[in-house]
Amino acid sequence: MATEKPLVLLVDDDEDFLFQQRVQLQDAGFEVITAQGQGQAEKILADRRPDVAVVDVMMENPDAGFVLCHHLRKNAPSIPVILVTAVNSESGIDFDMATEEDRAWIKADVLLSKPIRFEQLRGEIERLLAVKG
Repeated sequence: MATEKPLVLLVDDDEDFLFQQRVQLQDAGFEVITAQGQGQAEKILADRRPDVAVVDVMMENPDAGFVLCHHLRKNAPSIPVILVTAVNSESGIDFDMATEEDRAWIKADVLLSKPIRFEQLRGEIERLLAVKG
């Protein structure tokens, strides 16, 4: 009897990032579905419920990732969210989830700064799935 693989939704407008992470996550035993922006992700979420979502901040709009996180929290609060961003390195804006106020508006479970190591992403996904499960 086959065990169902956890489903990871990867959302990013960087095709290279999507490809690289998808291949590595599939090799690590996950099922992966990708979206190249907030709009495409919301269409996918209308039909599928991933076990975890990995969402970039800046996509078709500078705040698309934040908007998608709010959408997920409102419509599917049980889906853990990892927010990935290059905002810190590209803009000099430094934000994190250290305070309750930050966590309240960011609406993600984890915030990772790009570039991210695959081992780091995989570890966070596995940790969130263990907590959820």
